Amino acid sequence: MAKRSDYLTWDEYFMGVALLSSFRSKDPNTQVGACIVNEHNKIMSVGYNGFPAGCSDDEFPWEREGEPYDTKYPYVCHAELNAILNNAGASLAGCRIYVALFPCNECAKAIIQSGIKEVVYLSDKYADTPMTRASKRMFHAAGVRLRKLSPRRESIVIPLDESKV
Repeated sequence: MAKRSDYLTWDEYFMGVALLSSFRSKDPNTQVGACIVNEHNKIMSVGYNGFPAGCSDDEFPWEREGEPYDTKYPYVCHAELNAILNNAGASLAGCRIYVALFPCNECAKAIIQSGIKEVVYLSDKYADTPMTRASKRMFHAAGVRLRKLSPRRESIVIPLDESKV
């Protein structure tokens, strides 16, 4: 009997973990997850966008418009930063990070400072914004590799029904 040929590639697997992590986000508009992996294909950390620990997601605002103080933007911690901060203390030098949405300039700084050397992403929908352009400028200057993932499949289905296991 031959082995299965439809198994996930490492890139599909780790992007799947990042996307699965995004399901933990309580943001009503944008859910992003991140997965950091070392050179041995071991997961170092995961994260998703949400408020910092101790800041109730029932009390802080989720609005996207209005006075800045009354919107989510000054409070939300992005998935990439959460993944970096959630790491158990091991070095992230040389790691790669998988994220569905290309990192903003603030996350780019944290990625560079943590020593991550590759960003693998699905979407760059904000490519023309000043913040994303600044991210790319910093990544290029710091020698961080950028790679848009072109998966072999459209989706990964994970059944949670015990009869499917």
